[in-house]
Amino acid sequence: MAPRMLLSMPLHAITEVYGEAGLRERLLLELETFPEAEREQLTEALDLAARLHANDRRVREPYLNHLLRVAIRIIKYYGVRDVDVLTAALLHDAVEDHPGELAGLSSGSHFELTEAAIAELARRFGPRVAELVRAVTNPEYDPERDRHEQYRAHVAASLENDPWARVIKVSDFTDNGVGVVHTTLDKAVRAATKYRPLVPKLRELVGRPDTPLSIAAKDHIMDQLDLAEERFAAILDG
Repeated sequence: MAPRMLLSMPLHAITEVYGEAGLRERLLLELETFPEAEREQLTEALDLAARLHANDRRVREPYLNHLLRVAIRIIKYYGVRDVDVLTAALLHDAVEDHPGELAGLSSGSHFELTEAAIAELARRFGPRVAELVRAVTNPEYDPERDRHEQYRAHVAASLENDPWARVIKVSDFTDNGVGVVHTTLDKAVRAATKYRPLVPKLRELVGRPDTPLSIAAKDHIMDQLDLAEERFAAILDG
């Protein structure tokens, strides 16, 4: 692998050809111009994410690949260099998927484990990182109500007053939505069903004046949302 060639490759192409090692190298290349202290914080966050998600898979790949792509996309395509936002991007599923392990607890209610995990993130990376992760962490769902509807309601509510959390969520959505063609058909159908109704809300949130992205970044995201809609339609309507 010629490392700098990775800078010109789409993220899913890196994933297919070079896997986790290629995505890690791409992140390091993106971080070359960051201050040393910020690189150290992001390396610590990546190491923690790798440990927590070590046994997690996304059908055909390690779960860490998803977290790497979400963070790289925010740097490369959104032009964001805010170290707290990038730290939260790498750890955006840590509380939702591994609260007990993150908090060092073996038991407790969903609320107790979640709050303890958030507190641990605040201790290690500061309260801003912890609250960004909280904003993109799904709540405990009511089993009597539609799970997808609850997810979409939570996303809309949690992002309403947190512009930086929108940045993390839209990168996460892009990886899941535009990337829906990089999985099995049954998983693609489930993902398209879950995510398709959320596109208009994300489009509205991204377009708001307080969303802290450049016009070019917002235009890029709108194009990606269009592409996600096209793929959802091909999967569900075709």
